[in-house]
Amino acid sequence: MLIILASIVLFHITSAILLFIATIRNVWWVWEDYTLDLWYHCNSTGCYDIPNSATSDAAYLQTVQATMILATILCCVGFFVFILQLFRLKQGERFVFTAIIQLLSAFCVMTGASIYTAEHLSFKEKNFKNGDYGYSFVVAWVAFPMTLLSGLMYLVLRKRK
Repeated sequence: MLIILASIVLFHITSAILLFIATIRNVWWVWEDYTLDLWYHCNSTGCYDIPNSATSDAAYLQTVQATMILATILCCVGFFVFILQLFRLKQGERFVFTAIIQLLSAFCVMTGASIYTAEHLSFKEKNFKNGDYGYSFVVAWVAFPMTLLSGLMYLVLRKRK
């Protein structure tokens, strides 16, 4: 039981770390020596705000920002709820509340990454259109199945002695 519990905790922490990396790092899109993330575009001289990112024309970018932040927060809250439930649940009960929080986190990651996939060319300057997806984008997609599996594991898990 202790090995299963430790592996689930490790899986959850790994999911949270991946979400932090995907949300914070500025490598969602790469072109030559330029990188682009959810907030800035960077080159060799520095990082600058994405033009028109605060307007209604970039509502999808703001949606991606919000869903990725929400996914990260939900994943962290889910971990603390799991720790609380670990000590408060009666024997034989399931970690349903933790599972719901993790599944919501997975839904937010999926939503944010899907919107970025569909709309990534809409808010970029002309010279960014020839680039490729960066590792932060890939990490976001890797974080999705990990948070989904974590939520499903919590749904199946029962508290034992």
